[in-house]
Amino acid sequence: MIARMKLVLIYFILINSLGCNTTTNSNNLKNMVHINLEELTIKEIQQAFKNGVYTISDLTQAYLNRIDSLDQKGPKLNSIIHLNPNVIEQAKQLDQEFKDGKNRGPLHGIPILLKDNINTKDMPTTAGAIPLKNSIPLEDSWVTKKLVENGAIILGKTNLSEWANFHSSFSSSGWSALGGQTKNPYKLNCNPCGSSAGSGVAVSANLCVVAIGTETNGSIMCPSNHNGIVGIKPTVGLVSRAGIIPISETQDTAGPMARTVEDAAIVLSVLTGVDPNDFKTRPSLKYLPANFYKNLRTDYLKGKKMGLFLEPMGKNEAVDQLMHQAISHLEKEGVEIIAIDKISEENLNIPSYQVLLYEFKDGLNKYFNSLGKDAKVKSLEDLIEKTFSDSTTMQYFDHAILKEAQAKGDLNEEEYKIVLAKMIDQSRKNGIDKIMKKYNLDAIITPTGSPAWEIDLVKGDSYENAVFSSSPAAISGYPSITVPMGFIDELPVGISFFGAAWTEKKLINLAYAYEQGTKHRRVPRFLEK
Repeated sequence: MIARMKLVLIYFILINSLGCNTTTNSNNLKNMVHINLEELTIKEIQQAFKNGVYTISDLTQAYLNRIDSLDQKGPKLNSIIHLNPNVIEQAKQLDQEFKDGKNRGPLHGIPILLKDNINTKDMPTTAGAIPLKNSIPLEDSWVTKKLVENGAIILGKTNLSEWANFHSSFSSSGWSALGGQTKNPYKLNCNPCGSSAGSGVAVSANLCVVAIGTETNGSIMCPSNHNGIVGIKPTVGLVSRAGIIPISETQDTAGPMARTVEDAAIVLSVLTGVDPNDFKTRPSLKYLPANFYKNLRTDYLKGKKMGLFLEPMGKNEAVDQLMHQAISHLEKEGVEIIAIDKISEENLNIPSYQVLLYEFKDGLNKYFNSLGKDAKVKSLEDLIEKTFSDSTTMQYFDHAILKEAQAKGDLNEEEYKIVLAKMIDQSRKNGIDKIMKKYNLDAIITPTGSPAWEIDLVKGDSYENAVFSSSPAAISGYPSITVPMGFIDELPVGISFFGAAWTEKKLINLAYAYEQGTKHRRVPRFLEK
């Protein structure tokens, strides 16, 4: 901690303007503290606040300046779609609270970014779609409220794959008609993956301390993999989805994306709670209060038993080599590894897709209704009309999924009930639960993904030799966490830990012990290619 604090360079400089596209009164500041933001953790920041090294306002301004220099200028990462116009004012208020002895907890004064499908009443929430360009919700989401209540600074909103990547038969992850294409900070010509692309890039490039992403299938895991960071996809129901633009009532969840397991665990801990506006949160009551960051141990791996999920392997030799190195490390730490060929006997992506189409239609119509009489979009049918008549939106991709969803009936349809029941049974009772019980496993491990592919706005994402492993946890609604596992040609890849429902505490401890024993995270260098 002391060594890290010495790396934080402090000096006062005279500034004439912010150089940031946000409307604040901070142009009146006479002095500003310059802070080395690279790889700062929540605990280091809190210690700096306590020691008077810098203020919350100083830190917030430093992040705004870094966003300006790297996201809007310089390499133009394009990870942020909106900045909070009131952020400096909010930082000053939290500074005053801190002076008055009021500390809201570990997130007091911590700058965080939200994926732009998470409602904020003081900024638009757009899902990256032009029809929602100026759509400001009537109230904050559960996630936003919990962060603000706990003292977090909401810097702004991150770009994403439009409609969380549920819009077209092919597309480029990290692209939205409203926000454009987000770039990978390790190699700027490479894709950041999605749909939480901007959140992953912003965390990796040190534009914030932590960001919030959302996942239906892979939307936290894949961008965390591509951007060399930690991502946690919680059990569906641990974090309320109220106020989040939906795809699937069955699979959707929000989760933290951070540079360290500990920081992700701190944020996840404050997001939990039973919300009457999301019935899926009711079963979480017996697992609360959640203190996922307490008593993390580096020796936690000893004596554990893990299943190695083989299905994602054999597609990319370099990924396999890194995975075998990870296995070697785990075995040296005392883990017993058991090979698992399959988790489910059936390909559940097919029934899952049908469930998503039904629930997307139902969820979007409910979301648009929640925006009130002044809603920019009234229904999925209205969205389709506005989307297909907009030349910018239709410039690259077909948006065919919108029409597929509209063609479905409501959630009382027999087809929906049948595929949903099959999906739940095969992914849970006869899937992860069965495997975990059969082998008495603490967790299942597998490569999170392959290295980032090149951005291609004509052909879309390239899946040649691509590795994906998010489906078992995503379709079941069970938790998973990805941690950096190494690099292939300057591009990061991760290892995933997943398991039974409500086992976040165990998975976080396993991931933390692996992270601390390997420390593969590297600061991106913004290479051109």
